[in-house]
Amino acid sequence: MTARIQKSVSRFLRDTKGDASLEAIIILPALIVIFAISWLYFDVMRQQAINQKANYTIGDIISRETEILDDEYIDSARDLLFHLAQAQGDDVDLRISVVQYNKQGTGLSIGNETYDLVWSAARGDWSALTQGDMTTYRPLLPILAVGDQTIIVETRDWYQPLVHLANDGFDISTYSFTRPRFASQVIFEGANDGSGKTWQNNGWGNGDQDAPGGSLCNNNAENADEGDASTECASTTTKPTNGKGKKKNT
Repeated sequence: MTARIQKSVSRFLRDTKGDASLEAIIILPALIVIFAISWLYFDVMRQQAINQKANYTIGDIISRETEILDDEYIDSARDLLFHLAQAQGDDVDLRISVVQYNKQGTGLSIGNETYDLVWSAARGDWSALTQGDMTTYRPLLPILAVGDQTIIVETRDWYQPLVHLANDGFDISTYSFTRPRFASQVIFEGANDGSGKTWQNNGWGNGDQDAPGGSLCNNNAENADEGDASTECASTTTKPTNGKGKKKNT
């Protein structure tokens, strides 16, 4: 009995006869499904890469800003995202946030660092972040120097595949953080840091000369005003003497 089975199997394996039409009917649907899945997978990866590059572009642009940002700027950033990401519809969400790193206490102990939300603006279906969201975002944020800020850019785009297999579509989300390049902070008009403090110009690149920051009078900082600050500085000058500043009335 065993010998008969072995002989039948051996004969079947040696047999090269077949029906091409029948084999094509069996194999062709499987090949089409495999091709569709492969095409969908690579197209999703392509769209993900495009969205991530658009995210990096917006983050890089904002990191170079020395002017005060406003609502119109955020609207324009979303329009730019729409074109860069080659969005298929109006379902494009953008959220831009600035977070400041602070470390409480001394030593290298874990758990004494905090991330304070400076400002956040969102367009689309998203809402702006709050200080309470920092607990969730903490694992995603880098360790910075104390007092440094980072710009968080988040995007979400609805992807509608041409081939409907598992579902009708899904969201493609991207995330990035970038350190300000030319100034220590990126200021948003009318925003605060979550504690009621208005981020004004501290004389080092953004805002007015009356804001705290210990900046020198008329230091030619970008956007420094020449109004009250210049009037106050007109009565005194600082003359270096042996490496020390000495006030002299004029």
